[in-house]
Amino acid sequence: MDKMLYVSMTGASQNTLAQRSHANNLANISTNGFRRDFEQARAMPVYGDTFPSRVYAMSERPGTDFTPGTLQETGRDLDVAISGQGWLAVQAADGGEAYVRTASLQIDALGQLRTGNGLPVLGNGGPIAVPPEQKVEIGQDGTITIRALGEGPSVLAEVDRLKLVNPDLKQMEKGADGLIRFKGPAPAAVDANVRVTSGFLEASNVNAVEEMTAILSLSRQFELQVKMMRTAEDNSEAMARVLQMS
Repeated sequence: MDKMLYVSMTGASQNTLAQRSHANNLANISTNGFRRDFEQARAMPVYGDTFPSRVYAMSERPGTDFTPGTLQETGRDLDVAISGQGWLAVQAADGGEAYVRTASLQIDALGQLRTGNGLPVLGNGGPIAVPPEQKVEIGQDGTITIRALGEGPSVLAEVDRLKLVNPDLKQMEKGADGLIRFKGPAPAAVDANVRVTSGFLEASNVNAVEEMTAILSLSRQFELQVKMMRTAEDNSEAMARVLQMS
């Protein structure tokens, strides 16, 4: 009886955690560049002073789906997305290097190039600074070209180049802040073959139908676990009445 209650209790709690994972994916269906989290459950024996006598289901996030999302045209010159494989390097809030697939770039009051959520964009020598300009263009190779204030339309100047990388996806992991990081001892190396598309943003790779189906399936499993707990309680009460009669 105790084992039945334990298994159903742990199953219900892990079902709740699994639903959170899918709910987070669904909540970010409109977040540009979002990568959905995988979710799975596996049996986990409970070890103690003796041989394991109980096994419970443990929900976990074994990895991230790095499948590219669709490109959506915006027409804005500072909206960029990676075409094909690769990543754009940014500076995370902790000062480390992180990577994104798309960004709606902005130039702040100090001339620093930042993503839409305020992260500095990295170039050849660190965060990119853009001088006062009339127009900014970003080439397919990540080159940032500007027309300075007061200059004619034919006078262009190259400012910097976006740091574009393409490491092995097995070495990439998603952090709690949603940014992708490289697991190697040093930041990922620049890859000259990565291409950028200007005027586009990459959509999330979340499939709403799959996520809703998974949430509904987990909800039914949760209800089943609750019924098992009630059955265990009823059986315990019945056994107590039998003992009282004897």
